[in-house]
Formats: sequence, structure tokens, C-alpha cells
Amino acid sequence: MSSLDEYIEQHTTPEPELFAQITRDTNLHILNPHMLSGQVQGEFLRMLSRMIRPQRILELGTFTGYSALCLAEGLAEGGELITIEHNDELEATIRRNLSQSPLGKQIQLIIGDAKQIISDLSSVSASGLSAPAVCQAKPVSLLSGEAGLFDLVFIDADKREYCAYYELVFPLVRQGGFILADNTLWDGHIVDPAYDRDKQTVGLRAFNRMVADDPRVSQVILPLRDGLTIIYKR
Repeated sequence: MSSLDEYIEQHTTPEPELFAQITRDTNLHILNPHMLSGQVQGEFLRMLSRMIRPQRILELGTFTGYSALCLAEGLAEGGELITIEHNDELEATIRRNLSQSPLGKQIQLIIGDAKQIISDLSSVSASGLSAPAVCQAKPVSLLSGEAGLFDLVFIDADKREYCAYYELVFPLVRQGGFILADNTLWDGHIVDPAYDRDKQTVGLRAFNRMVADDPRVSQVILPLRDGLTIIYKR
């Protein structure tokens, strides 16, 4: 870690105890713990969510639940967050972490393929039915908010699929809503010719170009951690 990174951490609000515990447990027991959002990005997600005050949030890529809980702190009263995780081996860990916060009651975990689940959410929203309860006793309705649309979407799943995720979630984001995409600088690989054949790097480059060329949005890439893109739906 550079001295600048250390300085930023030292001058950013410390993690609440629950989040520090999730960080410790993830580092001790979960493969690839660097995938955790962590203190600085976590605080940014909290602040952004508090500014937007979303009624409905969709997250692609739960990992151990850290970012979902950060985003949930900004939910409007009665708001809801749906988070999708492909790795079923993480389910017990996610459930445990979410259950330790009162906000966990506003979060619905769905285990499965994000592309298929987003397609299902689109069909449910269009048909006017309620979403099935998956991995949670209390179902989350897709009819709250503006015609079942999301105010905020956080994409942090398979980097090779970012273009597909973007195209699938875009119709589900209300006008004036936001899409966040994580890892869009990919540790600098995004501009490194040595990674021209790396499928994840190629996927992220295609995504960044797709967003930059999309006249329906405004966007900015922040050099926060591994790159975070904020996209505003005009």
C-alpha cells in the first residue's frame, strides 16, 4: 500500500464494527478477499446512496455482503435492495453477515446467474406480478417505486459480462437513476497492451467504450480503488 493510500484511509471515516468484522472474517476464511469493497470504497458507497436516497437498489455480485450493507444505509424509508450472487458456496456467509444488521431485513439475496435473474426480474416487472421469494422468507415486491424500476444499480460481477449486464439492467433503471460499475480500471490493465488477450480486461474495455458511446447517459470514471464508474441515466 502506498503512503497516499494509507493517508486516504487514515482520513476516511473508520469502518463500523460490523464491517470491520466482515473484513476480518473475509480475509481469514474466503478466497480472493481483495474483492471486498473495504473501508474507503464502502464509505463512498454509503455516501452516494445517502445522497440518492434510493427506494430500490439492485446489486450484481454480493461476495460476502459488505457492499450490500453499505448501499442499504442510504435506502429511503421502506426501501429494498436485491442482491444477486452466482457463487452458492458464499450463501451461508452472506446470510450470516446480513442477519447481523437491522438492514438485512430490507435485503433480498438471490443465488444464481445474474443474466437469467435480471431477465426474470424484467419479465416480472413487465407483467405486474410480485417477485418470488428467493433465499428469504419475506418476498420483495417489484412493484414499489416507479413502476418497479430501480433508482440505483451496482455492477460488480463477472467482468467479461459487463456489457451484457448493462444492456439488461438499463431498462430497469428509472430516468434520473444511477448505475455504478466497479473495477473499471482493472488495476491499470485497462490501458496495458500486455493484457490485450485477457478476457476480463477485454470485457471491461468494451464496457467502458459502450458507456462512453451511449448518448442516453452521462458518466465519469473515478480512480477509486480499482476504478469505479458512475453512470447517470438522462
